[in-house]
Amino acid sequence: MLDFGANKLIGSIPNQLNSLLNLTHFWVDENNLTGTIPNWIGNFSFMYALSLSDNNFEGSIPNAFGLLTSLGRFVIPSNKLSGTVPSSVYNISSLYYITFTQNQLQGELPQNVGTTLPNLEKFSGGVNKFTRSILVSLSNASKLRILDFAESGLTGKLPAENFGSLRSLFKLNFDDNRLGNGKTGDLNSLSFLANCTNLEVLGFSRKCFGGELPESIASLSTKLIIFTMGGNLIRGSIPIGIANLVNLTNLGMEQNYLGGSVPDVIGKLQKLQGLYLKLDQFSGTIPSTLRNLTSVTRLFMEGNKFEGSRPPSLGNCQNLMLLNLSSNQLSGTIPKEVIGLSSLSIYLSMSNKFFDWFSTI
Repeated sequence: MLDFGANKLIGSIPNQLNSLLNLTHFWVDENNLTGTIPNWIGNFSFMYALSLSDNNFEGSIPNAFGLLTSLGRFVIPSNKLSGTVPSSVYNISSLYYITFTQNQLQGELPQNVGTTLPNLEKFSGGVNKFTRSILVSLSNASKLRILDFAESGLTGKLPAENFGSLRSLFKLNFDDNRLGNGKTGDLNSLSFLANCTNLEVLGFSRKCFGGELPESIASLSTKLIIFTMGGNLIRGSIPIGIANLVNLTNLGMEQNYLGGSVPDVIGKLQKLQGLYLKLDQFSGTIPSTLRNLTSVTRLFMEGNKFEGSRPPSLGNCQNLMLLNLSSNQLSGTIPKEVIGLSSLSIYLSMSNKFFDWFSTI
């Protein structure tokens, strides 16, 4: 085992290491290493865990990595790697943990990866430039816990009926892809995810999903802590069944076409820390039940059609740090209960004009 991780090493991996043929674990993650990844690593036939993440490696992933037939963990995210992932890597059946996020990789993902890698527990390749639809065969990887391909250029239909068999799934993130067609029925597949009883993170932001939020949201895992669907083409209202997701800490429904009143049951989500409902078409009054969100630190509801007074009940949100209610149709004075919040130290906007310079927070 050789571990040089989390130092300030520079330069390339020295060729003198190529004689360490009995290596099973090799970690050089979190350094400032440069150059290409050496081909001779493919000679380490006993290699089980390889971590090269968080460096500045360039060039392609060596084809010789397909010779590492004992490999279990393959970790190379946050580099500057380009080209494709060698197809031979996907034939290493012992692999259970593979991540190559935040590189410049491209090409097509093999459609049979769930069959050739049946032991997968983590499969992450987000922030790359892939060009194919989601891998239906992943339903065969019954141990899969984390599937994260955000910002990776995937297209096609979300095959949630296949993911419904992934009972161990903990994180499912496809933010910033193109997996919908903007029409009614895009989200009906969410009902299949009710079988994923261990799901805690669900990311479907900016995918061109259309239609209405289905009532099946109420059947999603009660373990869910992060649920993001912002930047889509979703219409209708928020189903009252959202109240069943009692462990949510972050709920993102911003930049859709959602309308009607925000349901009072939103106040039952008492673990919420971030609530994002900006740039929709909500109307009516801001529900007074928001005062129950005593853990919330970020509340964004700007750019809607809310009416009535600016709610003094928000003064009960003792951890609130950022609040934006601007660009609505609110009236009355700014409540002293809100101004008096000592936690409100980063951003506050209650103007009926719209200022969005803090929208990226």
